[in-house]
Amino acid sequence: MEISSRGIRILNNLRKYLKGRVIIIMSAGKKIPLRRCTGCGEMKPKKELVRILKTENGEITVDFTGRKNGRGAYLCPSLECFEKAVKTKGIEKSFKTPVPQEIYEELRKSFQLDS
Repeated sequence: MEISSRGIRILNNLRKYLKGRVIIIMSAGKKIPLRRCTGCGEMKPKKELVRILKTENGEITVDFTGRKNGRGAYLCPSLECFEKAVKTKGIEKSFKTPVPQEIYEELRKSFQLDS
């Protein structure tokens, strides 16, 4: 079976549109939301990641439930990914605001307790 040049063009446009976006995988009828880890950059299922949350008042905390209101950045639950995110300033880029060193220390403690 051959795909026409129009079909190839449509597939290429779709690939460009979806690049870097959240992709939903269909497996046995279930939708699995994916999120990108700000440390390693891998796309993983949302349930496997830890959410760092910035609330409306600017407070930054760890949201282990993933349901609190606010802007979220996702990290793998490993200290290595957290250290990469700190080094590359991935959390600051996600929140578009500088993160104080005290907050990084609090987050590091919660990651060490979780491990």
